[in-house]
Amino acid sequence: MKILIYFSIFVLSLYFWYRKTFGHRNKLLSKFPAPKSYPILNHSVHIFGKTPGDIFQIFHEFSMKYGPIWRFEMNPFVSFIYVRDPKIVEEILSSQKLIDKANEYDMLNGWLGTGLIVSSGKKWHQRRKVITPAFHFRILEQFVDVMEKHGKTFVGKLKDFDGRRIDIFSIISLYTLDVICESAMGYELNAQLDDSSEYVKAVKEITALYFKRIYDIKNRIEFIYKLTSLYQREKIVTKKLHDFTMDVINARRHYWNNLGIDKKSSGSIDDFGVKKKTAFLDLLLQSKIDGVPLDDISIREEVDTFMFAGHDTTSTAVAFALLNLAKNPDIQQLVFEECKEIFGNDFKRAASMQDLNNMSYLEKVIKESLRLYPPVPAYSRNFREDVVLGGYTFPANVSTKIQIYVMGRDPSLFPNPLKFDPSRFEDERNIKLFSYVPFSAGPRNCIGQKFGMLEIKSIISKIIKDFQILVDKEDENPSYAQEIVLRPDNGINLRFKLRSDD
Repeated sequence: MKILIYFSIFVLSLYFWYRKTFGHRNKLLSKFPAPKSYPILNHSVHIFGKTPGDIFQIFHEFSMKYGPIWRFEMNPFVSFIYVRDPKIVEEILSSQKLIDKANEYDMLNGWLGTGLIVSSGKKWHQRRKVITPAFHFRILEQFVDVMEKHGKTFVGKLKDFDGRRIDIFSIISLYTLDVICESAMGYELNAQLDDSSEYVKAVKEITALYFKRIYDIKNRIEFIYKLTSLYQREKIVTKKLHDFTMDVINARRHYWNNLGIDKKSSGSIDDFGVKKKTAFLDLLLQSKIDGVPLDDISIREEVDTFMFAGHDTTSTAVAFALLNLAKNPDIQQLVFEECKEIFGNDFKRAASMQDLNNMSYLEKVIKESLRLYPPVPAYSRNFREDVVLGGYTFPANVSTKIQIYVMGRDPSLFPNPLKFDPSRFEDERNIKLFSYVPFSAGPRNCIGQKFGMLEIKSIISKIIKDFQILVDKEDENPSYAQEIVLRPDNGINLRFKLRSDD
């Protein structure tokens, strides 16, 4: 009898605690459209037992069914609000106050710490101010040579395949890893030549671990996750990544200290008197010398963030752009013609920054591909207090997801949305403001978007100059899902036919 009484008291206490803690939130959430809900399981019953690809498709269908604003309750404690109304997207992304990333970004803290992607408040403002000069056009111009060098290696690897059907996604990811590693750290990883290094393996594994956690409800609860073998493995892999980055940081600092280079010449001249490329890491080290409060951990966090943000996202963008070119040979031919106009008969010439900037049609192709296949399909925000948007009151501390992927395929925003049509971007004034934001927008927009666009142009133009891109009928529509970024379930299979000299 006592046990029953104690149990009843416990249940009642839990009930009143829940109502007090979540009652206000739940009252506000109830105003948002949503799928059918079930006790305890809420809306998660709709995705139980589903593959990531299935879940991605289900959420797309829910978005089209329940309108531009709707909710999804994972369980009684975790809820999400989904938004695809450009006016509300503008209010969120343009705000100087609504800039906090949602709690699910905390899953990245093990590797990225409080780097630019996951930080907020004063720390975010401080870091953003320090890092912005790293993406000045004079710095970006130096990175073009890095892209060109690793692009040559990539094209050489493609020639070895001799027109055979290959998964371009797995290969292009090694190219982007080489580019981002040398640009971020000044370190030549050469992943394309040897993908067996511990760092390459660790980068691949950490993204796979995060993916497993995203789609496992119990692993999203921090104290439960820390009891799992997955967490133990994450700690091991993260240590490998951190150790590698710190070794490079220490070696880079030792290099500059030994040269005794002063503030004016630091990062510009090597010991042979030749102009030296400035890696992202060099700028962070210099910022510390100039008095900006960046200790070794802070520098490591930003270098790791640059590695994370600039690797898989670019791989996804390039792979899907190549697929779209393969499916649209007439558009591919126009890109080739543009390359001929820029390079003339000298296709062997390395592309300069000016050449890349002149690739206006290729840029439209890339933008159209990003509309259909944005590397980051949704951005998430967390509001510190209740916010009224579009006639709804968004409760504090509920993750609000801006649906980039769904907006790009909304027929009310993009007529005939599944048609690949780069001409949409001939006059971007015709595109509804904030309906196309693959790099986000406002104060938390992607700081590396110019770097990313240059890299995508660099590698695609090199491929187009040497190859025709082909796709077999059965490979035209690969399945894909959102991990951390949009990722094909079984790769993107293409063929690359070497062009004749004439």
